[in-house]
Amino acid sequence: MATPSIDLLLNILPDRPSQILTTLTQHPTLATAADANGYTLLHAAASYAHIDLLRALVTTYNASPNTRDSDGDTPLFYAETVPVARCLIEELGADAHARNSEGETVLERAESEEWILVASYLRERTGVSQPAAGTQQGAIQNGAASDASGSDNVDARANGVRVPPALPENVKIDIGHVSADADGLEAPDPEFRRRIEELAAREDFQGEEGQRQLRELVTDAVRGVAAEQNEGERASRRRVE
Repeated sequence: MATPSIDLLLNILPDRPSQILTTLTQHPTLATAADANGYTLLHAAASYAHIDLLRALVTTYNASPNTRDSDGDTPLFYAETVPVARCLIEELGADAHARNSEGETVLERAESEEWILVASYLRERTGVSQPAAGTQQGAIQNGAASDASGSDNVDARANGVRVPPALPENVKIDIGHVSADADGLEAPDPEFRRRIEELAAREDFQGEEGQRQLRELVTDAVRGVAAEQNEGERASRRRVE
């Protein structure tokens, strides 16, 4: 039987990881083969969260968990869920401090891709402090940190964790301070400001309950802004018509 190409295996891997394992029993050298971009089965298995295939590639076929593609990315750069990142680091020995050819770290990749739970887990593993709770990113990541440490968690979408939507570009929310840029938005509601300040002053603000309530406040604020903007757009259309 002719040896299949690595490109063929990479194409069928997303939907048929078991077929990859079957093929490797007959063609084990493909476990470490790479396509024209240096992309390997290990990179693809990490990207598509096929953890059993990840384990087999490293433990059975001796693929390196720190193999790099043409951009210098290791499989950990493709880990979109905490279980994949945990498997690579804690079981298979992937380097959590790895940098690619551009000097980007695994943590920086997770943050740029907004893989929030993965970023929180990587911060814990690498000893990088969480963002300040007074920032939107900090509020979300601090709230996600406890989720990332659990054994059964995946990413926010798959685990039913709803991360508050991003704020509009011209709205800024800080702990103890709520402001709006001048172009297009009115001053923040005094009641909302009071609730933010009251929450920030609580002793349990950094705890799970305090962070949960902060996320709810942020979500309520965003929904209110969006509703006002939608109503304004509808009113404008009615005037034009």
